[in-house]
Amino acid sequence: MRVLREEGPAKLQPTEQQRIRDAADALFFCEDIAADETARAAVSDIATLAQSLAESDRWSDERARELLGDVLGCGPVSQVS
Repeated sequence: MRVLREEGPAKLQPTEQQRIRDAADALFFCEDIAADETARAAVSDIATLAQSLAESDRWSDERARELLGDVLGCGPVSQVS
């Protein structure tokens, strides 16, 4: 993911990097987020991480939203009828 390449070691702790990878994996392998408790927990965890990064002034609000969007982008795409 772009955020790990750009921000990775300079701005994220190893445990934070792993949380992002784990969430991206959970969403990537998810077929239906409504039915996948692991994927929903991953989204919640990344939302918490993004909020923490912004509130601590380690990241801007904009960058934290980009992180959340990047991770959500790994998830299933809803079909439009």
